[in-house]
Amino acid sequence: MRIDLHCHSTASDGTDTPAELVLGAAAAGLDVVALTDHDTTRGYAEAIAALPEGLTLVTGAELSCRVDGVSMHMLAYLFDPEEPALLAERELVRDDRVPRARAMVAKLAELGVPVTWEQVERIAAGGSVGRPHVATALVELGVVPTVDAAFTEEWLADGGRAFVEKHETDPFEAIRLVKGAGGVTVFAHPAAVKRGRTVPELVIAEMAAAGLDGIEVDHMDHDADARARLRGLAGELGLLVTGSSDYHGSRKTVSLGAYTTDPEVYGEITRRATGAFPVPGTGGA
Repeated sequence: MRIDLHCHSTASDGTDTPAELVLGAAAAGLDVVALTDHDTTRGYAEAIAALPEGLTLVTGAELSCRVDGVSMHMLAYLFDPEEPALLAERELVRDDRVPRARAMVAKLAELGVPVTWEQVERIAAGGSVGRPHVATALVELGVVPTVDAAFTEEWLADGGRAFVEKHETDPFEAIRLVKGAGGVTVFAHPAAVKRGRTVPELVIAEMAAAGLDGIEVDHMDHDADARARLRGLAGELGLLVTGSSDYHGSRKTVSLGAYTTDPEVYGEITRRATGAFPVPGTGGA
């Protein structure tokens, strides 16, 4: 089995629609794909309706979190999307995305960059707006060559000249909320140093004690040394180890299925979840 547990669609900051994502996953030879848009479950219905036979969909989300001043992402799988407490927190985070993006546009204008809110809104196309949409605007204007090149201290990285903070959930609260909604939690790309400061291993140990299920080890932002270190840490803490592409369509160079999760780990994730079940494809609507 080939299993990719971290992918984005146009419901947040990917460039493939949810339907295109699942069809692309099947074409890439995947058996299981997870839809993990940022702080939203809006893409579920379209993905399920288009799900081809032979492909299983894991519903999820990537939650925006912050601990001790460090921004981090928490992957949540197979939770009940209508559970009130987690739904309210997701809406709180998502509602802060628009004023934050507007504030980044204003900062860029102060820096002499003619990005407009209308441009960012067009790029987001109704998705959960975020920094990648602002970064894409910078690419369109020729300010930077790629989306990744916008995530530097000069522009949009944490603490960068055009960076603006947003509401982010405490990860310990996120673990509690996801567990309360019957879901499973995995710390996304914990050693992605190029994104900025990373969470200390001591805090990861504290999250493990609080119920964190796993850490994403095999990821494009982790080199071989980081993967080895994270595997050792996962072994010490009794955490599951996942691998995923973090696919964003044309917004990133990584392809679907570039990194995958062991079937036994996937099986354990599905065993632990009580809020939702993987959806088997039946050929689409």
